[in-house]
Amino acid sequence: MRKLLLMVTMSVVLLLAACAPNFQKEDQVVQEKNDETKEKAIIPKYKISDKYYRTIMPFEPGEARGMVVNNLNTRYDIHEFETGLMRVAQNSFDTNKYVFKEGQYLDGDTVESWLNRKFTKEQLKDKQVKDKETEKFRKMTEADNVGLNPIDPGKGDIATRNEQNPIYLAHILEHNYLEQVDGKKGTYQLGGVVIGLALNSIHYYQKEQYGATYETKIDHDVVEREGKKIAEEVVKRLRKMNELKTVPITIALFEQKSRSSVIPGSFFAYAEVAKGSSSIGGWEDVNENYVLFPSDDAEQNHRDDMTWFSNFKQDVEEYFPNFNGVVGKGFYLDDQLQELSINIPIQFYGKSEAIGFTQYVTGLVMEHFPEYVSVEVNISSVNGQEAVIVREPDQDEPFVHVYQ
Repeated sequence: MRKLLLMVTMSVVLLLAACAPNFQKEDQVVQEKNDETKEKAIIPKYKISDKYYRTIMPFEPGEARGMVVNNLNTRYDIHEFETGLMRVAQNSFDTNKYVFKEGQYLDGDTVESWLNRKFTKEQLKDKQVKDKETEKFRKMTEADNVGLNPIDPGKGDIATRNEQNPIYLAHILEHNYLEQVDGKKGTYQLGGVVIGLALNSIHYYQKEQYGATYETKIDHDVVEREGKKIAEEVVKRLRKMNELKTVPITIALFEQKSRSSVIPGSFFAYAEVAKGSSSIGGWEDVNENYVLFPSDDAEQNHRDDMTWFSNFKQDVEEYFPNFNGVVGKGFYLDDQLQELSINIPIQFYGKSEAIGFTQYVTGLVMEHFPEYVSVEVNISSVNGQEAVIVREPDQDEPFVHVYQ
């Protein structure tokens, strides 16, 4: 059995003290918001890795913060939509040159209005919207009719209307990237904007206000076609904002999974829009996806990886003969397995048993999975998290922590 590093509470404290960012070693900078507004800010010198951006501080929440929770189907999609958008950003904005800031230009009301359906002229005449400030009703004007989702004609069979005019756009996420101003050391300004469009692979609807929920599947080709049309309109609208007239824009398309999925959706395309341009010249494919282990998808399309996982799962079950709860989630980039996250829920009857099982599983991780794959195993019980095992690519010794 390979050497195992077991961390008790005091060890964790020491580890965090040693590895946490040292905010006494930071860059004091000036952030230029426009020609007239400048604010003092901090950029920590410490960066976890080249995969992550440093974040300008103090942290300013995004103008549409929190909306993603209500608009996406699962917590898996929420997490992947946000972190995946940062991966896409790295194609346009170098992590060593740019610093991250949450989106400051699309506020909640704007995002909400853009996510609406477009109204017909007849619907516009009759539609009344409650004014939140005066608590009075006013007639909706053409300026309010900015929804990016298809018109629902409002007449005819409800199922047919929803199948022919599904909601394509689920959410819009904005990230800002700041860069140092040429000739002004320590002064940062907006250097680029990245926009993520979350698109539905399934449209959910109700025939009655409190009735059953129905669904209609949207083919990927349709998702892609409609997503690119929406992206073109979004770019045009961004260019009408004074602060965004000239900055480079990257816009990316994300297809989310169903409400019942236990794996997230993924980004499938992005486009870069040059400074001052309002048109998208071309799209780049993003070949990313997640695969559940075990599953028919893994068996049919990733047979070698499925074999490694099955052998690992079988050896785990030898330790607990009546157990079959090993589940994995694999992240693929360009059809190559990059990361594998495994969950093992077990009923333990003592801490010594949890430690022994963790040692056993650590050996299996090192034995079964190829060195180029990042593997994370989370072992839990009814009492909560029991242990975590992390083996990074080409790492001789894994990181192992048993929770006390």
